[in-house]
Amino acid sequence: MANAPVQRMSKLMAKTLRDDPADAEVLSHKLLVRAGYVRRTAAGLWSWLPLGKKVLGNIERIVREEMDAIGAQEVQLPALLPREPYEATGRWQEYGPELFRLQDRKGGDYLLGPTHEEIFTLLVKDQASSYKDLPVILYQIQNKYRDEARPRAGILRGREFLMKDSYSFDVADEGLAESYALHRAAYQRIFERLGLDYRIVAATAGAMGGSKSEEFLAPAEAGEDTFADCPNCDYAANTEAITYKLSPVEAADVPAAEDIPTPDTS
Repeated sequence: MANAPVQRMSKLMAKTLRDDPADAEVLSHKLLVRAGYVRRTAAGLWSWLPLGKKVLGNIERIVREEMDAIGAQEVQLPALLPREPYEATGRWQEYGPELFRLQDRKGGDYLLGPTHEEIFTLLVKDQASSYKDLPVILYQIQNKYRDEARPRAGILRGREFLMKDSYSFDVADEGLAESYALHRAAYQRIFERLGLDYRIVAATAGAMGGSKSEEFLAPAEAGEDTFADCPNCDYAANTEAITYKLSPVEAADVPAAEDIPTPDTS
């Protein structure tokens, strides 16, 4: 077996910068650019240089290993998608201005996929002819596109980004619960192998829908989400998913209502 070629640092395309990029707001953005991992192509669009691509490839490898370990099968779906499936679910309109819409030369409507639920569902509908073909877990590592109003923090919030999305198709709720548990455990192993400090928090499902949603959040100063956790229990939640309840107030403590004249006011 031939030895793998040696990449010498003297030949590596990894030009470093002395100064911070002018548009950098957070430390990770500054370091990634200055160390020669990424370069900005346009607002929210990034080119990955050789060092950055190696890191990205290692992360993908870990994700694939853990997804394959739970029996998931990898596919690759197109990023350019037809309008009709998203029209049928109402998300052609629901996504609003975040959706990249375009037309082909014949006037047909298309979009750049922000997420792929509809296409995964159509794929399984075509391939699974019987309940005996289920359960099945499919995943992909694919570019996603969202027209962010204000791309920021380097690669943290971009208009094009790489995402692993996974979908299970089950016969009954019990199977769904099992698939959910398999994914949850796989994500825990992924975060642990990457050496990341993280919290599992209750979340809102958003445009993707669903009866239950959890997020894996890595605490960071540059983050855009806020979560609350209980120091005396295992409860944690994104603040968007918290239902606030006010403590009842004793009627005796509430002063009686009174009329206050306010002449010459509008």
